[in-house]
Amino acid sequence: PCPVCSPEQEFVKTTGDLLQIPVEELLQSLRIRTITAGKQQQVFKKPCSRAECETRRDCLAKVIYARLFEWLVLVINENIYTDPSVWTSFIGLLDVYGFEAFPENNLEQLCINYANEKLQQHFVAHYLKAQQEEYAAEGLQWSFINYQDNQNCLDLIEGNPLSIFSLLNEECRLNRPSNTDLFQTRIEKTLSSNQCLSRDKFSKKPNFIISHYAGKVCYQLAAMVEKNKDAVPPELVHVLQNSKDPLLQKLFPVTENNQNNTKSQNKAAVVTVVSKFKSSLEHLMEILSRTTPHYIRCIKPNADCKAMTFRREEVLSQLQACGIVEAISISAAGFPVRIPFQSFTERYELLRKSSSKKRVWDKSSSHPAEKKGETPVVDDDKAPRAAVLEILQDAVRGQTPAQETGNGAQIPSVYCGKTKVFLANSMLELLEARRAEVLNEKAFCIQCCWRRFKEKKTAKEKRSATLIQAAVRSWLAKKRFQRLRRAAAVIQRGWRRWKVKAALAAAELDEGEGQEFPAPGAALAKPPCSWDTSWPLEAVVQLWPLGLVLAAAPVSASGPRRALALLSCLRALQESSRGTLGCGIASIRALPQGSVKFHCRKSPLHFANVSPHMEAFSITGLNQILLDREELLPT
Repeated sequence: PCPVCSPEQEFVKTTGDLLQIPVEELLQSLRIRTITAGKQQQVFKKPCSRAECETRRDCLAKVIYARLFEWLVLVINENIYTDPSVWTSFIGLLDVYGFEAFPENNLEQLCINYANEKLQQHFVAHYLKAQQEEYAAEGLQWSFINYQDNQNCLDLIEGNPLSIFSLLNEECRLNRPSNTDLFQTRIEKTLSSNQCLSRDKFSKKPNFIISHYAGKVCYQLAAMVEKNKDAVPPELVHVLQNSKDPLLQKLFPVTENNQNNTKSQNKAAVVTVVSKFKSSLEHLMEILSRTTPHYIRCIKPNADCKAMTFRREEVLSQLQACGIVEAISISAAGFPVRIPFQSFTERYELLRKSSSKKRVWDKSSSHPAEKKGETPVVDDDKAPRAAVLEILQDAVRGQTPAQETGNGAQIPSVYCGKTKVFLANSMLELLEARRAEVLNEKAFCIQCCWRRFKEKKTAKEKRSATLIQAAVRSWLAKKRFQRLRRAAAVIQRGWRRWKVKAALAAAELDEGEGQEFPAPGAALAKPPCSWDTSWPLEAVVQLWPLGLVLAAAPVSASGPRRALALLSCLRALQESSRGTLGCGIASIRALPQGSVKFHCRKSPLHFANVSPHMEAFSITGLNQILLDREELLPT
């Protein structure tokens, strides 16, 4: 027998403890083959090679897993089972592997892709049947005559009498060492007439290629016959039956010993993997044909399971594997777009011209029953259809020539059913293009109205701003004019006041022209009036202009300003009469005059306040001018 190393013995011991099987019996069943031959049922034992031991090891694990899986399904079904007389319908969930195409494919991928081919055929048949029923319900006469199903591929895989499955089963029945090259030659010669079969001529490994609905897949023939046999050695079943584990005793009952005779073993050898898979799939398809299936397609955006990552190539390959692309191509052969009348009218109502709307409104408003005083009867079924036809005619007018199609629409690629509008892709593109044009026109009109409104608003704001500015400028100019007017009035009043006072002073001087003044140095006569004789003549002569100065002071000022103005006048008077009394009396004209702006200026004439004669008590200014006038005048 095949020797067992130390690490392997530990693994075998652990396996025996878990399965509750003696280690010696487990090793014997894995390393020694029992052969029963002849009518006398003679038993022979043959040591197995290392490859056969590995095959038996894998077979042991597979048979335990298969029995456990079947037992779980059976227990679940028994617990949820209900008497068929109680229920009339059920909900079933079927989860199958998707289409598989790896660099190296074998019997497992062939069975999975075969199941997907069957489901795809059922899906397409169900889809086409639903389409035909919908067309018939809407009164549309249409058939998918251009569709080619995948029956050729299914005939290649499971067809009778010759197919890949039948050749595989035949190789298993011959019970001879498999030759992959010979098996490849048989497949090519027997099934060469099928267009779905081909071969990779550049590969050194025996293979064959099947053109599935999702694409071509290359299958390797190595170990395919052995995998199809899937024979369970009776030694392994006997060891598992002798286990002390309660679950394994349920999975492998001892009653099977009576059935394991030679005849049954020969029959069991005929039952291959593909035969069991095919019968199970046929039973499943019978159930699906009696139900109303709903298909859920699972698409992964990327193989790394990352969020927010979408890979176009991977998604497209999954859509092809799920049959979505083929279903779309089938749908495109007919009317892929179906829109109810109400939805169609709501979306494409803007394509109707105003004249059409008005005409429809006039027809509906002027019902003949209303003229007779009766209640009008409106056909609600024809009104949406008529609206849809008008929209279609207005949309395609001038775009494509109308052709009579017998459906009442007189438009190619369009059919108005009883409740829906059936459109081809070209017609949908045309409607969307016309709708986009109308929306662009409406949007442009709205933009123009909005710009006009903004411009008017801006112009109005500018006019309002101009009026406000003009009003403010007018108010400011008015206030300035009023202020200048008040200032001018003040100036005029001051000027008049000063002029009057100057005139009074001049008149007072004129009254004293006829009086005689004593000679210089002579004693003055006592005045006849009651003046206080204590005042000397020099003080009187020198201080008499003070009254005029006080009278000429600004009257509009008050408080400190008036005091400052008087002080300026007195200071100027002091400077003008800084000399002795012999210098004479300064002229009134020479005195600096107070301004309405409350400041005093000196006379622009040089030496206006100084007498040209340095004699004592000399008369200067206006008085001198008057005296000179007297001298010049002829007596």
